[in-house]
Amino acid sequence: MNRGTTKAERTRNFIIERTAEIFNKKGYAGTSMSDLTEATGLTKGSIYGNFENKEEVALAVFEYNYQRVFKLVGDEVAKAGSFYDQLMVYGQVYKKVIGVIGNRGGCPILNTSVEADDTNVALQLSAAKAVFSWKKNLIRIIEGGIAAGEFKKDVNAEQMAVSIIALIEGGMMISKVTNDDANMNHVLLTVEALVKEIKLAA
Repeated sequence: MNRGTTKAERTRNFIIERTAEIFNKKGYAGTSMSDLTEATGLTKGSIYGNFENKEEVALAVFEYNYQRVFKLVGDEVAKAGSFYDQLMVYGQVYKKVIGVIGNRGGCPILNTSVEADDTNVALQLSAAKAVFSWKKNLIRIIEGGIAAGEFKKDVNAEQMAVSIIALIEGGMMISKVTNDDANMNHVLLTVEALVKEIKLAA
């Protein structure tokens, strides 16, 4: 337990951690207050004493869920030496990510984006923020690789970044709806092929 946190912060974190999988699996609309009280063992009053409403819990949970995914990827990127190796992580590490998040309801960005589209502006904006952050990280790697002479100079960093994100998110959607991980493997091979295509010959 972190001694630097207050009791209120610890309670909030407890609620977030205990309800993270439920929200990711059932979605905002499908998650009831009874789901939250059952998962946490707390009363409705205790939960609302730490969060203004269910939407505030859902927003905090989404942040928690997607940060877990980003940390898994970020830890692998940090181990990679070259910019090429860093970018290749996105074609390779998601096999590990899927294993971690698969039983927890899948990709939180994908789940939240689909559910929040035109129905919940706050959740939609949170999902968009996560995508923008992901894109920014990819652009940084690609531009770093161009500057270091690892990638071709005419590479459109933003286009490449968006394409990688779209492939990964689309692959997870297809794999989930078909219940076939082979579809995701096909997509990840395509991501690797894209990265190899922009690499300058040694």
